[in-house]
Amino acid sequence: MKALKVKARQLINEFKGDEYIYGIGCLHRIGELLDPFRKKILLITSLDQRDPESYTVITQALRKHEMIVVGKTPSSRPNTPREDVLRMKASILDANPDCVLVASGGSGIDAAKAALVLAELGGDFDDYFGTGKVTQKLQTFSPLKKLLPLFAVQTAAGSSAHLSKYSNITDLKTHQKKLIVDDAIIPPMCLFDYGLTTSTSPSLTSDGAFDSMAHLLEVYYGAGPETIDLVEEIALAGIELIIQSLPTSLAAPSDLQAREALGLGADLGGYAIMVGGTNGAHLTSFSLVDILSHGRACALLNPYYTVFFAPAIQRHLKQLAQLMAKYDLFSEDPASLAGRELGLAVAQALTAFSRRVGFPTHLGEIKGMTATHLKKALEAAKNPQLEMKLKNMPVPLTPDMLNEYMKPILEAALSGDFSRIKNLDQ
Repeated sequence: MKALKVKARQLINEFKGDEYIYGIGCLHRIGELLDPFRKKILLITSLDQRDPESYTVITQALRKHEMIVVGKTPSSRPNTPREDVLRMKASILDANPDCVLVASGGSGIDAAKAALVLAELGGDFDDYFGTGKVTQKLQTFSPLKKLLPLFAVQTAAGSSAHLSKYSNITDLKTHQKKLIVDDAIIPPMCLFDYGLTTSTSPSLTSDGAFDSMAHLLEVYYGAGPETIDLVEEIALAGIELIIQSLPTSLAAPSDLQAREALGLGADLGGYAIMVGGTNGAHLTSFSLVDILSHGRACALLNPYYTVFFAPAIQRHLKQLAQLMAKYDLFSEDPASLAGRELGLAVAQALTAFSRRVGFPTHLGEIKGMTATHLKKALEAAKNPQLEMKLKNMPVPLTPDMLNEYMKPILEAALSGDFSRIKNLDQ
């Protein structure tokens, strides 16, 4: 694992350089990120309740660097409900800070991003869902406006919100998640002390790991000729780190070596989604927020999309098969398989890993799952605000193709029957 960690650090340093502090035991360095600003800070976090010791480390570091906390508001609930974003927006407007520091998992960081956009630019959520809408609004100001700096301390290995241009927001009334995608909301500086993840629950640890794996898998699947070599390097390193470290992190939560590996794998997932985009499993997961965590939904769905994508991703599948064979997840000779059969074998290896860590393998196992969820997912896939997910697929679909091709994928995911999936070339 040591060589794999070295490789991961090389890739992460290539990605973020001096803008990112990460590793074990680095939380006290938070002041270094904020030092150039030295003035008024709004703090968004719930660490004072969940992890008072870490909260104290942060506040002491801020005092040491002569920074003034002019306001504090709790972090977000899971899946970033709109109501939590609006609460943070109000806090930003009330405090009038020079910058915002959010110390949270992915949902809290996503909420802070969206709150800052609404506080600075006005309007409503729908004004910014989709790609590049924040930048478009900033460009309407003269002189050109910039958002207040948002600094992120990540506390969970999963979404990589601290590294990315994404903000996932959920409407609790419709149980539908949508995305703001924009370079303008990337935190300019961030920190992740992987040791913070030792206090996360087993379910959150697993959910985050599978969210990271989904980033790596989906971007890898969708990579074009111009990015495939880089994405393959990122994806194979990150997936292997997660396969190695998740079982240990669950069995021994305080194992810092395993937590470091899991954090590195998650950060490589963050690198991946800044090179390319996620696709099918992420798209469908956005319609399942009332019954499933995001990572769990992606873990359930990716094997079924793998079979659908198989004819278009043979290079990827052969590499994944070789990797998974190292961890007794793939029993056949990858060289003997091709086409859909290779995709099916990799999909079965993915489900084998899910079973290894106690995850379900099809939607029919999920309490509350109904045919209405599948119908909702199909309708959501037609929404222009989520169009980028369809375009990112290695087998792109248009809205008029969804009933013929996506519907069988979802039916297969519901029943666990891969034979229901219809490939585009059939």
